[in-house]
Amino acid sequence: MNVYVDTLLMFVKAFAVGGAICTVAQIIINFTKLTSGKILVFFMLAGVALEATGLYQYLVDFAGAGATVPISGFGYLLARGAMRGAESGLFGALTGALTAASAGVTAAVLFSFLFALIFKPKSKKN
Repeated sequence: MNVYVDTLLMFVKAFAVGGAICTVAQIIINFTKLTSGKILVFFMLAGVALEATGLYQYLVDFAGAGATVPISGFGYLLARGAMRGAESGLFGALTGALTAASAGVTAAVLFSFLFALIFKPKSKKN
């Protein structure tokens, strides 16, 4: 029975943290004139900055996928890969980020391609 409670708590924490990150982004979209692209870059850089200071790991330990799935988690992943790669020198720092993010980027490209083949793309009407 305790396993079920732990699993439920894990889902609640992930949903709460991921939802909070997305809520902050939505508030920024609603109340500023920043474009979605700029907000995306700010959140990614926030993930990099929080990982560089060692704070994002606490959020990942607490919320799991709730912290790694949003775009700030991508920044965290890039920074973490670069820092681990830096242990083997400058070239490792440059390639570490790409190595860490390669599986996610590859999956995004492959799934995008497959869905583009399956569905008929349409232009968004304003």
